[in-house]
Amino acid sequence: MFDSVYSASVTVTEYFTMAAAALLSGVVFAWLMSFKVRSTKRFFIVNAILPFAIATVITFVSGNIGAGVAFGGAFALIRFRSAQGTADELASILMAMCSGVAFGMGYIAYGVIVLLCLSGLYFLLSMLPIFEHKTFAQEKLLKVTIPESLDYTDVFDDTFRHYLKSFESVGVKTTGMGSMFRLSFRIKMKDPAEEKAFIDELRTKNGNLEIAILPYVDPQNQL
Repeated sequence: MFDSVYSASVTVTEYFTMAAAALLSGVVFAWLMSFKVRSTKRFFIVNAILPFAIATVITFVSGNIGAGVAFGGAFALIRFRSAQGTADELASILMAMCSGVAFGMGYIAYGVIVLLCLSGLYFLLSMLPIFEHKTFAQEKLLKVTIPESLDYTDVFDDTFRHYLKSFESVGVKTTGMGSMFRLSFRIKMKDPAEEKAFIDELRTKNGNLEIAILPYVDPQNQL
């Protein structure tokens, strides 16, 4: 059961046996991960077919160094043309790739076990109350657009001290062809019910330009 299904030369029957096992396991894995990883439908479609895709690559390039290098370059190109994802998405992709390598070597049982065990471990660790910080839920990302003529160094400090527990500048960028600045702050409200009053006071200082308060996402959780 745990021996490779491949013989010295891969036959059609052996390949399609591997393909069926990889695709079925990939669909089950993607379905299981959908309960914990919040992402798009396309991400889970990719997750479902990735074990089969990796397995096919391993099958075709096995023993061929030149083909292996060529495929490695192709995968690197795809990676750097992809949008950033979260740490959860990265973990899911890596788990699917691990099983794909096992399937590609012909070890079907190991490939299924890798997917089921890693997804089960992911579920277990995600349910344990470890590394959870309630303060993270209180953090927001404030984006304030101001005119080019406004000195933003400390113009909002008095308002921030009145409404916020803490604030930290996390970025400044120009917008509107350089005619405006967009300031970004990581903030914690003293009283979430005062959010509208906080925005109204900021509007009197930024000339009623755009203001946004969004959930804060730590850059370290991005790929």
